Amino acid sequence: MAIRLTVPNILSASRIILLPVLFLMLHYGHHQLFLISYIVIGSTDFFDGIIARRYNQVSHFGKELDSLADLFFYISSAYFLSQLQPEAIAANSLYLIIFFSILGFSFILSGILFRRPVMMHTFILRWNAIMVYFVLVLSFFFDVTIFVRIVALIYIAGFMEEILIFVFFGNVNPDTKSIFHLISDGRK
Repeated sequence: MAIRLTVPNILSASRIILLPVLFLMLHYGHHQLFLISYIVIGSTDFFDGIIARRYNQVSHFGKELDSLADLFFYISSAYFLSQLQPEAIAANSLYLIIFFSILGFSFILSGILFRRPVMMHTFILRWNAIMVYFVLVLSFFFDVTIFVRIVALIYIAGFMEEILIFVFFGNVNPDTKSIFHLISDGRK
């Protein structure tokens, strides 16, 4: 399989490559620079898909790279939030443990069923990724304890939906909108 160097793939890869810079900024207390960089780096998740579709640069490799970048970026976002507002994480530790357990189970299940971990881009999971991004940005200005709880609960629902899709529908397109779309399309 040939890997094409495209703008969408570069944007996706940049989320992984630049993560250490965010960790260093936060570690050394450069919070304003961290916030600006986080906003810029996180915005690549929005633009990579738009550019890929607009310029017909969608590829299997690009989808896999985007999923991997999302995984690293949003798990890192949880760490960043734990450093910025540890009380918000502590107040939601049970919900976050449940979320990460279901996420892990989803990867294990897809790995067993499809011989590789799969991360779906359902409607719930896409919107929740956006919510994580904004919760971290808002954490610079507000107490986000309740927002963290909402995000964790929605992620739990999103990954439960993903597990149900794997079990009942098998290896479907990772960009499937929802289990309800699969049901209405008559896939059984």
